Amino acid sequence: MKQKKYLLAALITSMLLTWSTSYADHHGNDPDHDHSAHAHEGHDHDADKDAKSEDDHSEHDHASHEGHDHEEHGHAEAKAGPNGGRIITSVEPHFEFYLTKERKIQISFLSDDGEVVAPKEQVVSLIGGDRQNPIRLRFTSKGSVLLSDKALPEGNNLPIILSIKPDAKSKTIREKFNLNLSDCPTCDYLEYACICEHGEEDHEGHDH
Repeated sequence: MKQKKYLLAALITSMLLTWSTSYADHHGNDPDHDHSAHAHEGHDHDADKDAKSEDDHSEHDHASHEGHDHEEHGHAEAKAGPNGGRIITSVEPHFEFYLTKERKIQISFLSDDGEVVAPKEQVVSLIGGDRQNPIRLRFTSKGSVLLSDKALPEGNNLPIILSIKPDAKSKTIREKFNLNLSDCPTCDYLEYACICEHGEEDHEGHDH
């Protein structure tokens, strides 16, 4: 009787051991099983994802850089008039303000291509020179330009107030600047017509 109980206990123990081993193999608890391969594979996936993200970001940045128009931030190139005078852009059409050898003022209206066009209804007048005793100039048509009726007084740096009425319906526009006749040190024109924009205060200014 005792021998039968012993055999039954041994059989039960053997079955439990067999079941435990099978359970361990099924759930991957085998001490010889290499878990590092799975961990390594997971790491590679993350690295690939990060690398792809960086590549996508770089391509996006490169595309955005290529699509950026640098010329949008540029300024229009300054130009002198056909005679080397000052270009006035506050009215349409633009015109050249030019001091002749006789010290008269010549006004030449310009097309979009920079060609001289004949004046139409424009009325121009000027006050300049000594502030205590200014000279007043009026302009009349002479060929394709307007020419002042008198010459400006002597001097190399005369304050100028130029009044332009484009036509009978338009308001008068006034340009104020100094007629500086010194040579510009960095371009081929006199200071009043300088195109290099080196910071002279009197280069620009107009009132409506």
